[in-house]
Amino acid sequence: MAYSESDTRSKLIDPSIKDSGWLESNIVREYYFTDGRKLIGGKRGKRYFVDYMLTYKNTNLAIIEAKSESKDPLDGLQQSINYAQRLKIDFVYTTNGHKIYEHSLLEGKGQFIENYPTPDELFERKYRKVTPKAKDVITHPFYIEGMMKPRFYQQIAVQKTIEAIAGNKDRMLLTLATGTGKTYIAFQIAYRLFQSKWNRDNADRRPKILFLADRNVLKDQSMNTFNPLEKDCIEINGKIIKKRGGKVPTAGNIFFAIYQSIAENKNRMIDITEEESEDDVTAYYKQYPPNFFDLIIIDECHRGSANDESSWRDILNHFGSAVHLGLTATPKRDDNGDTYKYFGEPIYEYSLKDGINDGFLTPYKVKRIQTNIDEYRFDPNDIITGELDKQIVELEQFEKQVVIPKRTELIAKTILQNMNTMDKTIVFCVNQKHALDMKVAIDKFKTIKDNNYCVRVTSDEGDIGRDFLEMFQNNDRDIPTILTSSKMLTTGVDAKNVRNVVLTAPIKSMTEFKQIIGRGTRVFEGKDFFTIMDFVGATNLFYDPKWDGEDEPIEKTPRPPKGKGIEGDEGGPPTEPPEVEAPTNEKVTIDIKGKKLKVINIETTYVGMDGVPLKTEDYLELLIGVLGKFYNDEDGLREIWSNPSNRKDLLNKLKEMNIDESQLDDLKVIFEAQNSDIYDILTHISFNLDIKTRSERVFAVEHSEFIEKHHNEKAKEFIEFILERYKKDGVKELDEDKLGKLVDLSGLGSVREVANNFGGIPKMRDEYFELQREIYR
Repeated sequence: MAYSESDTRSKLIDPSIKDSGWLESNIVREYYFTDGRKLIGGKRGKRYFVDYMLTYKNTNLAIIEAKSESKDPLDGLQQSINYAQRLKIDFVYTTNGHKIYEHSLLEGKGQFIENYPTPDELFERKYRKVTPKAKDVITHPFYIEGMMKPRFYQQIAVQKTIEAIAGNKDRMLLTLATGTGKTYIAFQIAYRLFQSKWNRDNADRRPKILFLADRNVLKDQSMNTFNPLEKDCIEINGKIIKKRGGKVPTAGNIFFAIYQSIAENKNRMIDITEEESEDDVTAYYKQYPPNFFDLIIIDECHRGSANDESSWRDILNHFGSAVHLGLTATPKRDDNGDTYKYFGEPIYEYSLKDGINDGFLTPYKVKRIQTNIDEYRFDPNDIITGELDKQIVELEQFEKQVVIPKRTELIAKTILQNMNTMDKTIVFCVNQKHALDMKVAIDKFKTIKDNNYCVRVTSDEGDIGRDFLEMFQNNDRDIPTILTSSKMLTTGVDAKNVRNVVLTAPIKSMTEFKQIIGRGTRVFEGKDFFTIMDFVGATNLFYDPKWDGEDEPIEKTPRPPKGKGIEGDEGGPPTEPPEVEAPTNEKVTIDIKGKKLKVINIETTYVGMDGVPLKTEDYLELLIGVLGKFYNDEDGLREIWSNPSNRKDLLNKLKEMNIDESQLDDLKVIFEAQNSDIYDILTHISFNLDIKTRSERVFAVEHSEFIEKHHNEKAKEFIEFILERYKKDGVKELDEDKLGKLVDLSGLGSVREVANNFGGIPKMRDEYFELQREIYR
């Protein structure tokens, strides 16, 4: 009798692996590398794993696909190759315990072999062209603390970077979606280089590393991530430099700065805060010799580091002999192509779609909300303060040139209506003034009395805003619940429990759009998805084929000459980059008199497994196809839906297919049937039947023989109470486990007392089920 797969592993495959010199410490069995896509109700989709992972000298070298003794050893080869490509592993083995097939991804072909190669043999095949010093750098271990280990893609990003640095590559780019832990990756890179004493001079010393950010909040978060190397970390900022008599700190190994703290500001309008004079601007980075740093890590590098006119570029030019590593969450687009030209093609990419499907990022749905004032046409009855250039005001002009206070209030009210009261929410506004107006409007309609329920967080708020942001990011606090902002929160805000991202400002840049959406993607316990509320059509960018497509190859620009910089003035540094708002003519304010402002359409969009959002008609088509698996006609659906147990089973199966009750409820909005049952929506989209309201269904029951057959008045009263609850709150009131609660709410007595009116508890339960069959008859 042939061995099962588990017996084949233990009795045939394990001994064969160990005969080739692989120790138990080199073998990882059932290596799970994804968490499974997040589903509704705290559930997860399929997790992917490989049967064996072979590791040696802290590098992943091969995977083994195990089959039972009776199966063809080549079964599962293609799947294993696919996994190896994702895991960036060069060697795949498939076996049934007797035959071993080796496939090399380096050569693109394979062959049957007698024995597994030894660890040293496989390591040399992978790194045969690498110098001994480079091998030493490559093989240093990750920093592991407790259960906190790098995820598979983080391991790959770190390993690829270490290998590139060890191979003397001097410019590198990592492109990973927001929320996937780029700063943690940067820390692991620094840690391994630090432990291996890598440096540009090949001297016996630890490297000097500069971590550059463009916002204090990003720099501070990064320093927290680097905490295990705390004694070697130094912050560079204006206060520290002034305390040192204008001299920059040099005693340390890992330096953190925002570029405004050390750069020469050529464009003062952009880089100087209002409190600073021209004499306060200097280029402190020039106090460091050009070869002082071995590695410069540029966080959110798409924000200007590669732009020839930027202050970042001056810093990189000065430290031209260092390795430059850029971190970004945005693939190449028209508006950040210069970043890719400077750094070259990414050495590793991990997309938003991958992060969601692997379960490391939260899925989302989109509510595109349209109002009847998305375009304003001149009305002589309105009160207009100022002069309109044109008789028609388009969406992108609102708040920049034209302010309609009633429009702001309509949006504020709609935000509150479309969110759970205590769900953490970020509202992105046109500018700082708009963010303040939106905060005031939300305060007007909120139901929570706390003064800090909604707060503005912009650069003008200074320390107060940063304190509010810190409280918002604290997952144990409910207040503040809503932040209004403009540009300040587009990057680096690590708030895991954000449930709503609201867009009230037109966005033309795919780069900025991806950054903003990233505010909601972080995973948090109990957070199954987040919602993007779009009032300005910004999510049209979803339908750009570049959303998660392949990037065009880019020719890399030559590295600037070593040590060449630009002379600058001395003085004090700026502290935080202000939110720059282009000067405009005086705004026109319009008080609309004769027209009632209202929401005219909410289109809900769901994101499929391929990362492409499904429009309403696409979603309905998907839903009809799914529903067809469970019933063939209306009678089949009625039989399921009118029985609480069957109904719950159907809803659970739909959840597993990523269709939850909140999505079904959204269909009511689409069909303008908020007072109807989900059952009626399903019969409408499946069989084109008319949609009835719950009131109509209750009316039919009340005028049927069902109630009159009960001669006990208390029994009738309880049935009528259930019908009223259903009419008011919907089908959830008819769940199987709701009967006891309904008795308590009715005020008609204890469960036993009410049940006696029906002839006992079993009889009351039977009538509860029969009532539901009557409702859906």
